[in-house]
Amino acid sequence: MLELRVAAGQPHRCVLAAGAHDVRAWLAADQPALLGTFHLGHSDLAGFLFGGHEHRRVFMIRQRVGNSHETESLGVLFSDWVSFIWVNEADTLLFALKDAVAAGGSIAMKCDRLEFSAKTAVFIFLGAPRVFPFTIYHLALIFGLPVVLCVGTSAGPGESVLHAAPLFVPNLAAARSAELARGHAHFQAFLTQVETLLRAEPFLWFNFLPLNPVAPAGRSGTLEPVPSA
Repeated sequence: MLELRVAAGQPHRCVLAAGAHDVRAWLAADQPALLGTFHLGHSDLAGFLFGGHEHRRVFMIRQRVGNSHETESLGVLFSDWVSFIWVNEADTLLFALKDAVAAGGSIAMKCDRLEFSAKTAVFIFLGAPRVFPFTIYHLALIFGLPVVLCVGTSAGPGESVLHAAPLFVPNLAAARSAELARGHAHFQAFLTQVETLLRAEPFLWFNFLPLNPVAPAGRSGTLEPVPSA
Protein backbone atom coordinates (compact mmCIF):
# COMPACT_ATOMS: atom_id res chain seq x y z
CA MET A 1 0.00 0.00 0.00
CA LEU A 2 2.85 2.38 0.78
CA GLU A 3 4.41 1.75 -2.64
CA LEU A 4 1.07 2.47 -4.32
CA ARG A 5 0.68 5.71 -2.36
CA VAL A 6 4.19 6.86 -3.29
CA ALA A 7 3.60 5.86 -6.93
CA ALA A 8 0.43 7.99 -6.88
CA GLY A 9 2.50 11.02 -5.86
CA GLN A 10 2.15 11.04 -2.08
CA PRO A 11 5.19 12.84 -0.61
CA HIS A 12 7.67 10.49 1.02
CA ARG A 13 11.22 10.93 2.22
CA CYS A 14 13.94 8.71 3.62
CA VAL A 15 16.32 9.65 6.43
CA LEU A 16 19.46 7.81 7.50
CA ALA A 17 19.67 6.03 10.85
CA ALA A 18 22.25 7.32 13.31
CA GLY A 19 24.81 4.62 12.44
CA ALA A 20 24.60 4.94 8.65
CA HIS A 21 27.73 7.13 8.34
CA ASP A 22 29.20 5.16 5.43
CA VAL A 23 26.03 5.52 3.37
CA ARG A 24 26.06 9.28 3.94
CA ALA A 25 29.67 9.42 2.73
CA TRP A 26 28.86 7.19 -0.25
CA LEU A 27 25.98 9.45 -1.29
CA ALA A 28 28.23 12.51 -1.03
CA ALA A 29 30.89 10.82 -3.18
CA ASP A 30 28.38 10.08 -5.98
CA GLN A 31 29.88 6.69 -6.83
CA PRO A 32 28.12 3.51 -8.07
CA ALA A 33 27.68 0.55 -5.74
CA LEU A 34 25.92 -2.77 -5.32
CA LEU A 35 22.84 -2.14 -3.16
CA GLY A 36 21.64 -5.14 -1.18
CA THR A 37 18.43 -5.27 0.84
CA PHE A 38 15.76 -7.67 2.16
CA HIS A 39 11.98 -8.12 1.97
CA LEU A 40 11.57 -6.18 5.19
CA GLY A 41 9.67 -3.06 6.23
CA HIS A 42 10.02 -0.22 3.72
CA SER A 43 13.02 -1.79 1.96
CA ASP A 44 11.21 -2.18 -1.37
CA LEU A 45 11.29 1.61 -1.68
CA ALA A 46 15.05 1.94 -1.09
CA GLY A 47 16.16 1.66 -4.73
CA PHE A 48 13.46 4.04 -5.94
CA LEU A 49 14.33 6.62 -3.29
CA PHE A 50 18.07 6.40 -4.02
CA GLY A 51 17.22 7.05 -7.65
CA GLY A 52 14.36 9.50 -7.51
CA HIS A 53 15.38 11.53 -4.46
CA GLU A 54 19.18 11.30 -4.59
CA HIS A 55 19.32 11.41 -8.40
CA ARG A 56 21.34 8.22 -8.67
CA ARG A 57 21.19 5.94 -11.69
CA VAL A 58 19.87 2.68 -10.23
CA PHE A 59 19.32 -0.61 -12.03
CA MET A 60 17.03 -2.78 -9.93
CA ILE A 61 17.27 -6.56 -10.27
CA ARG A 62 13.70 -7.83 -9.99
CA GLN A 63 11.72 -10.91 -10.94
CA ARG A 64 9.19 -10.19 -13.66
CA VAL A 65 5.77 -11.31 -12.40
CA GLY A 66 2.23 -10.56 -13.46
CA ASN A 67 0.97 -8.84 -10.31
CA SER A 68 3.62 -6.20 -9.53
CA HIS A 69 1.52 -3.17 -10.40
CA GLU A 70 3.07 -1.05 -7.66
CA THR A 71 6.56 -1.76 -9.01
CA GLU A 72 5.49 -0.81 -12.52
CA SER A 73 3.91 2.42 -11.27
CA LEU A 74 7.01 3.35 -9.26
CA GLY A 75 9.13 2.56 -12.32
CA VAL A 76 7.15 5.09 -14.33
CA LEU A 77 7.34 7.73 -11.59
CA PHE A 78 11.12 7.40 -11.22
CA SER A 79 11.87 6.43 -14.82
CA ASP A 80 14.49 9.16 -15.25
CA TRP A 81 16.71 7.43 -12.70
CA VAL A 82 15.50 3.84 -12.18
CA SER A 83 15.55 0.93 -14.64
CA PHE A 84 14.83 -2.78 -14.22
CA ILE A 85 16.96 -5.83 -14.90
CA TRP A 86 14.78 -8.95 -14.94
CA VAL A 87 16.51 -11.79 -13.11
CA ASN A 88 14.29 -14.47 -14.68
CA GLU A 89 15.53 -13.46 -18.15
CA ALA A 90 18.72 -15.42 -17.56
CA ASP A 91 19.95 -15.35 -21.16
CA THR A 92 20.44 -11.56 -21.03
CA LEU A 93 21.16 -11.06 -17.30
CA LEU A 94 24.97 -10.98 -17.45
CA PHE A 95 24.97 -8.59 -20.40
CA ALA A 96 22.48 -6.34 -18.61
CA LEU A 97 24.70 -6.24 -15.50
CA LYS A 98 27.76 -5.34 -17.59
CA ASP A 99 25.83 -2.60 -19.37
CA ALA A 100 24.60 -1.19 -16.04
CA VAL A 101 28.14 -1.00 -14.66
CA ALA A 102 29.43 0.53 -17.91
CA ALA A 103 26.71 3.19 -17.62
CA GLY A 104 27.99 4.14 -14.16
CA GLY A 105 24.83 2.97 -12.40
CA SER A 106 24.30 1.25 -9.07
CA ILE A 107 22.75 -2.21 -9.05
CA ALA A 108 20.08 -3.00 -6.45
CA MET A 109 19.15 -6.56 -5.50
CA LYS A 110 17.40 -8.50 -2.77
CA CYS A 111 19.73 -10.64 -0.66
CA ASP A 112 17.35 -12.84 1.31
CA ARG A 113 15.45 -15.15 -1.06
CA LEU A 114 17.30 -17.92 -2.86
CA GLU A 115 15.49 -17.88 -6.20
CA PHE A 116 17.88 -17.23 -9.09
CA SER A 117 20.91 -16.86 -6.80
CA ALA A 118 24.05 -18.26 -8.42
CA LYS A 119 26.11 -18.24 -5.20
CA THR A 120 24.99 -19.06 -1.67
CA ALA A 121 26.59 -19.44 1.76
CA VAL A 122 25.61 -20.30 5.33
CA PHE A 123 24.95 -17.70 8.03
CA ILE A 124 23.50 -17.69 11.53
CA PHE A 125 20.06 -16.08 11.54
CA LEU A 126 17.12 -16.39 13.94
CA GLY A 127 18.63 -19.23 15.90
CA ALA A 128 19.91 -21.49 13.14
CA PRO A 129 22.55 -21.74 10.39
CA ARG A 130 20.62 -20.78 7.25
CA VAL A 131 21.40 -20.55 3.55
CA PHE A 132 21.40 -17.05 2.03
CA PRO A 133 22.35 -15.61 -1.37
CA PHE A 134 26.00 -14.56 -1.56
CA THR A 135 26.17 -13.42 -5.18
CA ILE A 136 26.51 -9.72 -4.32
CA TYR A 137 30.07 -10.23 -3.00
CA HIS A 138 31.15 -12.16 -6.08
CA LEU A 139 29.82 -9.30 -8.19
CA ALA A 140 31.73 -6.84 -6.00
CA LEU A 141 34.97 -8.62 -6.87
CA ILE A 142 34.09 -8.94 -10.56
CA PHE A 143 33.13 -5.28 -11.05
CA GLY A 144 35.21 -3.63 -8.30
CA LEU A 145 32.17 -2.02 -6.69
CA PRO A 146 31.46 -1.50 -2.98
CA VAL A 147 28.54 -3.27 -1.31
CA VAL A 148 25.88 -1.21 0.50
CA LEU A 149 23.58 -3.35 2.66
CA CYS A 150 20.51 -1.57 3.98
CA VAL A 151 16.90 -2.02 5.09
CA GLY A 152 14.16 0.57 5.51
CA THR A 153 11.71 0.89 8.40
CA SER A 154 8.91 3.32 9.16
CA ALA A 155 9.79 6.61 10.81
CA GLY A 156 6.20 7.83 10.86
CA PRO A 157 3.76 9.03 8.18
CA GLY A 158 5.52 9.94 4.95
CA GLU A 159 8.97 8.96 6.17
CA SER A 160 11.28 5.94 6.15
CA VAL A 161 14.51 5.46 8.04
CA LEU A 162 17.38 3.58 6.39
CA HIS A 163 19.49 1.24 8.52
CA ALA A 164 22.77 0.27 6.88
CA ALA A 165 25.95 -1.68 7.44
CA PRO A 166 29.39 -0.13 6.98
CA LEU A 167 30.40 -0.28 3.32
CA PHE A 168 32.18 -3.37 2.07
CA VAL A 169 34.90 -2.11 -0.27
CA PRO A 170 36.60 -4.96 -2.17
CA ASN A 171 40.37 -5.09 -2.20
CA LEU A 172 41.06 -6.32 -5.72
CA ALA A 173 44.76 -6.81 -4.92
CA ALA A 174 43.99 -9.32 -2.13
CA ALA A 175 43.38 -13.04 -2.53
CA ARG A 176 39.84 -13.80 -3.70
CA SER A 177 39.30 -16.31 -0.89
CA ALA A 178 40.30 -13.73 1.71
CA GLU A 179 37.94 -11.13 0.26
CA LEU A 180 35.05 -13.61 0.16
CA ALA A 181 35.73 -14.49 3.79
CA ARG A 182 35.67 -10.78 4.64
CA GLY A 183 32.41 -10.47 2.71
CA HIS A 184 30.99 -13.38 4.69
CA ALA A 185 31.80 -11.62 7.96
CA HIS A 186 30.31 -8.39 6.61
CA PHE A 187 27.01 -10.07 5.67
CA GLN A 188 26.84 -11.93 8.99
CA ALA A 189 27.23 -8.66 10.90
CA PHE A 190 24.39 -7.14 8.89
CA LEU A 191 22.16 -10.17 9.50
CA THR A 192 22.75 -9.69 13.22
CA GLN A 193 21.70 -6.04 12.84
CA VAL A 194 18.57 -7.10 10.93
CA GLU A 195 17.72 -9.70 13.58
CA THR A 196 17.91 -7.03 16.27
CA LEU A 197 15.41 -4.91 14.31
CA LEU A 198 13.10 -7.90 13.83
CA ARG A 199 13.11 -8.92 17.48
CA ALA A 200 12.14 -5.37 18.41
CA GLU A 201 9.42 -5.19 15.72
CA PRO A 202 8.53 -8.63 14.25
CA PHE A 203 5.96 -7.29 11.78
CA LEU A 204 8.76 -5.73 9.75
CA TRP A 205 9.21 -9.19 8.24
CA PHE A 206 6.68 -9.56 5.45
CA ASN A 207 7.95 -12.65 3.65
CA PHE A 208 5.07 -15.02 2.95
CA LEU A 209 7.46 -17.88 2.29
CA PRO A 210 9.23 -20.24 4.72
CA LEU A 211 12.40 -18.89 6.33
CA ASN A 212 15.67 -19.52 4.55
CA PRO A 213 16.44 -23.25 4.80
CA VAL A 214 18.57 -24.58 7.63
CA ALA A 215 21.96 -25.70 6.39
CA PRO A 216 22.90 -29.40 6.43
CA ALA A 217 24.57 -30.70 9.59
CA GLY A 218 28.26 -29.87 9.81
CA ARG A 219 28.02 -26.70 7.71
CA SER A 220 27.19 -24.22 10.48
CA GLY A 221 28.58 -20.78 9.65
CA THR A 222 30.69 -22.03 6.76
CA LEU A 223 31.59 -20.03 3.69
CA GLU A 224 31.53 -23.03 1.37
CA PRO A 225 28.90 -22.42 -1.35
CA VAL A 226 25.69 -24.37 -1.13
CA PRO A 227 24.40 -25.44 -4.57
CA SER A 228 21.46 -23.35 -5.65
CA ALA A 229 18.20 -24.92 -6.75
